[in-house]
Amino acid sequence: MRRTKVTILPLLAVLLASAFPTAARSDAPSAGSGDDQERQKIERLISSVQSLKDATFVRNGTEYDGKTAAEHVRTKWKAAGSKVKTARDFIRLAASKSSRSGKPYLIRFKDGSEVESETYLTERLEQIEKQPGAK
Repeated sequence: MRRTKVTILPLLAVLLASAFPTAARSDAPSAGSGDDQERQKIERLISSVQSLKDATFVRNGTEYDGKTAAEHVRTKWKAAGSKVKTARDFIRLAASKSSRSGKPYLIRFKDGSEVESETYLTERLEQIEKQPGAK
């Protein structure tokens, strides 16, 4: 009997994985969240937040490093699901303001200057879209 259980468990795991292919990609937003080009643009925007140097991401008055900010907007992207079809949707729905307070997210630079994340990310998106091969 024990031998049968050992053989069945791997088979069961394979069957479940094929029945629920997105379960293996827990960090991937839902299938309705845009085409591959838009998804790549969003990933590049998140990367630009994560790699902020000499700057912090301000959410509801608290400063966060780039890595924490990137994790936060990625979580909001997942939560928005099929509402996010384009990189502009991502900026508007997940990366521009707090859904709790309504306050805009800010990027605060070392010299004390600030820019709203919506402005920063929209400018970054425009740079991405000007590159060869981007749409």
